[in-house]
Amino acid sequence: MLRVSKIKLCFPLLTRRFASFKARKKSVIEKAAVDGELRVFIVAGEVSGDNIGSRLMCSLKKLSPLPLRFHGVGGSMMCKQGLTSLFPMEDLAVMGLWELLPHLYKFRVKLKETIDAAAMFKPHVVVTVDSKGFSFRLLKLLRARYNQQHLENSPVHFHYVAPSFWAWKGGESRLGGLSEFVDHLFCILPNEERVCREHGVEATFVGHPLLEDSSVRTCKPQESKLEGLSKYSLPSDSTVISVLPGSRLQEVERMLPIFSKAMKLLQDPFPNLLTLIHVASNSQVDHYIGKSLHRWPVPAILVPSGSTQLKYDAFGVSQAALCTSGTVAVELQLARLPSLVAYRAHFLTELFIRYKAKIPCISLPNILLDSPIIPEALFRACNPSNLALILERLLLDEEMREKQIVAAEKLARLLHPLESGMSSKLVHYSDLDSHRYTPSNLAASTILSYAKR
Repeated sequence: MLRVSKIKLCFPLLTRRFASFKARKKSVIEKAAVDGELRVFIVAGEVSGDNIGSRLMCSLKKLSPLPLRFHGVGGSMMCKQGLTSLFPMEDLAVMGLWELLPHLYKFRVKLKETIDAAAMFKPHVVVTVDSKGFSFRLLKLLRARYNQQHLENSPVHFHYVAPSFWAWKGGESRLGGLSEFVDHLFCILPNEERVCREHGVEATFVGHPLLEDSSVRTCKPQESKLEGLSKYSLPSDSTVISVLPGSRLQEVERMLPIFSKAMKLLQDPFPNLLTLIHVASNSQVDHYIGKSLHRWPVPAILVPSGSTQLKYDAFGVSQAALCTSGTVAVELQLARLPSLVAYRAHFLTELFIRYKAKIPCISLPNILLDSPIIPEALFRACNPSNLALILERLLLDEEMREKQIVAAEKLARLLHPLESGMSSKLVHYSDLDSHRYTPSNLAASTILSYAKR
């Protein structure tokens, strides 16, 4: 009788355990396998994000055990990988506080359009790339919608490029809330992963996206790589400056006229001055620069986007570069091209930056190396006469040039997970070894590993 009672007592427990086993959530990969495809909703809002997104898409296609279908927002590079963008990516490419105000209504409309499209697409995975203002609102609202609908298998959320919490007062304290709508964060700078994990956010340092440009590792300063530029017949006695005014229309409209006046001031000390103006993969920027070219004071050649090799050929024949602050500062440093970083914004945005920033430099190489290796002309110091003065020195001062070139090796090591002491990350992913390492391969492998949970 006692034995029967024990069986009766145990039966409900066994039933509950069996029911719990049956009700176990399917992993993302299991659900995708039932659907016959892995659906990825991916969003990028600017040129650098389009580049990162396209490479991630390419890596996912190589590593995924299932067919992939993409939907979302991106630029020309992501579209080449199979994305049909909901609307032009340029609609999201606005930077700054005051600069954003006139675009707030349009942003709300685009945000709702993107949320509705994601809901219709029923993704297994959602990936946002940089553009944290738009990306985090999107992920937060999507997660709220899943909760309202009581979805049993809600999509997993990844964000590529951690917010620059290290640059702002109180930045780290705001990381805690990310875990509510971001399941995993891909960091591109050293130490970001550790800080994110300390604040409860799952994160992986995948390395800087520019490490994928093999040309970065082979380009030497002043190397005469004329193959891509030979049709322009560059005079051998030219002083060549690469000019990179930015990838967003608003910053190009602000910076290009200042750069133009600086070039005019350089005509006297450098009578054979020639400029290579790099045009970002942004149709609005392309149109604006083309329209402005007739007012450019010195001979200029437009270097179109789309060819990494052509870009590095242009760097190789340049003696110096003038760029608007951004990812390109890292690119120029890794290419061993001595550079000057410049930045202007609306005066209210500049006041906010002065008040909230906790670091003295703005360019990533200077921040990571903890030294002002690259000269910066910021805010009011970003004026034509100051730019011309620094560029003249940069062209003539060999010691100043050599400092930047030598620092490139240290910067490259810092940006690489293997060389910065984080090689154990690759061991964790059985389908990826050090020989196949790229930032996008590591990110794609992380997504697929997470999806198997």
